[in-house]
Amino acid sequence: MNSVLFVCLGNICRSPLAEGVFRAVLAGQGKDLAIDSAGTGGWHAGEEPDRRSIAVAAKHGVDISGQRARKLRPEDFSRFDLILGMDRANVRDLKALAPQAARDRIHLYLDFATGKAVDVPDPYYDGAEAFASVYRMIREASEALAKRLEASVSPASGQASSTM
Repeated sequence: MNSVLFVCLGNICRSPLAEGVFRAVLAGQGKDLAIDSAGTGGWHAGEEPDRRSIAVAAKHGVDISGQRARKLRPEDFSRFDLILGMDRANVRDLKALAPQAARDRIHLYLDFATGKAVDVPDPYYDGAEAFASVYRMIREASEALAKRLEASVSPASGQASSTM
């Protein structure tokens, strides 16, 4: 596993948080993967993350202010080993857009990371507490995802497990 793409609707609230938090979790473990985020829609392309996402990340020592929203591109399906949608609608959209060969790499984020088949709710129309709640969900999932990816590499061979 060399690359992970986090996807939400507009790429300004949830997926930038997931990108930044997962990057911080891996850095804290001395690991590095290609990590990015995108939106299924392009309304916010080029914009920085929502100020509330930036604030909640900063409160926890994660700087996502340099990220810029972008729309999912066709080449993302071949570029990323793992594509994680924040909610079921994102996953449906991703699978509809993906070539058949890439569909098995698309998963619901919390389900893949923690085994909890629940959505990361979109906090866009809510207040600071909703963003704090989403941050906590993403932090827990990022730590679980890092452990899962670590476990998928066999220490003896250094090869990825076929169970991933």
